[in-house]
Parts: sequence; structure tokens; C-alpha cells
Amino acid sequence: MSEPVLSVRNLIAGYEPGVPIVRGASIAVGEKEIVVVLGPNGAGKSSFIKAIAGLVPVESGTVELAGRDITSAPAHIMVRLGLAFVPQTENVFPLMSVEDNLKVAGGILKPKDVPARIEEMYATFPDLARHRRIAAGNLSGGQRQMLAVARALIVHPKLLVLDEPSAGLSPKFVSMVFDMLSEIRKSGVTILLVEQNAKAALAIGDRAYVLVEGKDRHEGVASELWNDPVVAELYLGQRPASSIKGGSA
Repeated sequence: MSEPVLSVRNLIAGYEPGVPIVRGASIAVGEKEIVVVLGPNGAGKSSFIKAIAGLVPVESGTVELAGRDITSAPAHIMVRLGLAFVPQTENVFPLMSVEDNLKVAGGILKPKDVPARIEEMYATFPDLARHRRIAAGNLSGGQRQMLAVARALIVHPKLLVLDEPSAGLSPKFVSMVFDMLSEIRKSGVTILLVEQNAKAALAIGDRAYVLVEGKDRHEGVASELWNDPVVAELYLGQRPASSIKGGSA
């Protein structure tokens, strides 16, 4: 792995003090990688990346972005530091047009740079260009996800973080979203995503981590994990905790 863009060590986080959902998870994301976080329902995957993005309180542990400690930085500061987060829901302004969504997202850029950056997003996502005057709430699910990603990319982030980007989409749009993420990585953007569709995510990922009960229990090369018996056992909850990296949670 190249020098980490993101390094998370022993993160403990949760919505209520003393009741952690994330229980000592650690991951690293190298430059220009796609790293996938997998795990069974209730494993704490979304809470984990929300804690990284400053949306869930952190009790202990560290989060570093390009060598800079960003642990517990407020979410609105994260984007200025280079971390762009795309939540699973409520990731666009539905009553605003596509173009106005992009203008708002580009608010931290110099005003003179915003029009050109919006045109770059339209070149990357031609569907958005064709619907630039349409309210975001009238887009298809796949187009809305495109807009959410474009809103995140418009500020030139060091790291793009996505929570369940394929959630609720038809198979056609799931394929479109993952193809889109592959192309974004080719442009030099580093990506971390949580995804329940393990097969699709592993097909585009470089490496992956499996979270169970809020802790990283297994990791490996993404292309090798789909047929890894340990991954299957972790998903099914059949592997004894003592035989898994990290012991009991």
C-alpha cells in the first residue's frame, strides 16, 4: 500500500457516552485506492465512517488525513480539510435544481472558480448536464447519486467517503454507480466506501476490511475476499471470536 491518505487507529465512537458502536476499529487507505468496508447488519459500518467524517462523537482513537490529525473535527470543517462525505440519504437538496446544488456545494471555492468547476462536473457526469435545470428531487435514483457524488467532488477532496452508495437502487443503476466510482478513481481520487452489496464493491475495490461488532476482524485484497471462507463465516456469525483478528468485542 502507498503512503496512507487516511489512517484510523483504535477508533471508539458512538452516539451516547459510554455506549460505543465502534469498538476499536483501525483501517488505512492508500493514495488512489478504493477501500471497501464490509460487514453484517449491525456491525457498525455506517457509524464508523460517520465517526471518521465528524458526524458521530469519538471517545478515543485517532483519525489522520494525509498525516494531519482530524479526529473529532466538525463535519463542516472536514470538507475544507479534504474529506468529502456522501451520506446514504439526504445527500442532495431535492427542491433545488441540479446546478444550484452544485453551486451550493462549491461555496468554499473562490467564486471565480465555481462556474468552471461546475462545467468540469458536467463533463464528468453528462446526465447532470442534460438535467441541470431540473429539481434534484425529480431525478432518478442513479442520477441523484451522481449528483451527490458530483457535489462531493466539486471541492477537489483528498478523500471521497461514501455510505452505501448503491442502497435502494435498481440493478441497472447499481452497475452505473460502481462504474462511476471506478472512473473517479482513475482520475486520481482516493475512495473509502461502506457497502452492503459485497460482490459489486469487491469487484471495483483494491482492498477491503470486514467489521464485526464495531471492530475490524479481517482484511485483504478485494479480489480475493469474495471467495475467502473467513469472510463468509464472519457474515454468517459462525467463526469463534477467539480465532479472529482482534479477539472479542
